[in-house]
Amino acid sequence: MGYAARFLSTLCSESSARRVSLAVGSDWGWGVSMLLFLLLLIAMPFGAAYASDVDAAIVFAIDASASIDPMMAKLQRDGHASALSEPIVIAAISSGRNGCIAVAYIEWASPGQARTVLPWSRICALEDALIAAQVIRSKGSDGEHCQSYCATSISDAIDVSMGLLDAYQGGAVSKIIDISASGTNNDGPPLELSRRRTLRRGYIINAVVIPQVRTGAIRHLLDYFTRNVIGGAGSFAIESSGAPDYANALRRKFLHEISGASGPRDRYETAAISSPDREYPLRRRPHH
Repeated sequence: MGYAARFLSTLCSESSARRVSLAVGSDWGWGVSMLLFLLLLIAMPFGAAYASDVDAAIVFAIDASASIDPMMAKLQRDGHASALSEPIVIAAISSGRNGCIAVAYIEWASPGQARTVLPWSRICALEDALIAAQVIRSKGSDGEHCQSYCATSISDAIDVSMGLLDAYQGGAVSKIIDISASGTNNDGPPLELSRRRTLRRGYIINAVVIPQVRTGAIRHLLDYFTRNVIGGAGSFAIESSGAPDYANALRRKFLHEISGASGPRDRYETAAISSPDREYPLRRRPHH
């Protein structure tokens, strides 16, 4: 509590109120009481009450199942760390209504195997993003520590992320779950039930999809994620072709989410749409 608040609190104590009532008549006493009340309102720490308000609260939910080898694990770690701290992303964050976002980073596989790599962290400037990026790079999965059955439970990833969004201490214009995965749901509760529970809360589920490679054949999963995973206002899925463009795809996704939460997105999204070798179209869930 600041000095002004302590001083006013003392004035409003029982003994102080008694001294005021003795010193002034009833009419003046009422006026003094109202003045003290208004001064207390002014002195209250409004900044602290709203210190956690952000334009978007985003949970990065990262696939750490058995299909994620060391190369893909590094791809996800470095991709998120790099995209989060890019100057254009920081500029988009700063231009928002609150000028900040909040991010958390979890890794998941089968139910009960999810872990938090980066707890809720407020990103308002490049310095904040660099700190978060360092935690992601140093504490994220290396793709070599799946000691038991590690399946792909997207449903559990959504449930865990939903719990984190529920617990976020502060206001957020939008609350988003970002799934990064290279497989379909094959463990845990039914995906549609987890998805519906999350959407009922008003949260958004987006996804960045890494094509699945098995016995030399590439299986594209964008349609699966579009129809079965994403949901909510403005939700979308985006596919990366692999290591060369994963960070670029993430960058566009971040810009779309941040700009979508804080207002018109054209200024920043246009700059992220194309790279020298490809574009990153957003795939939205079809309306029925």
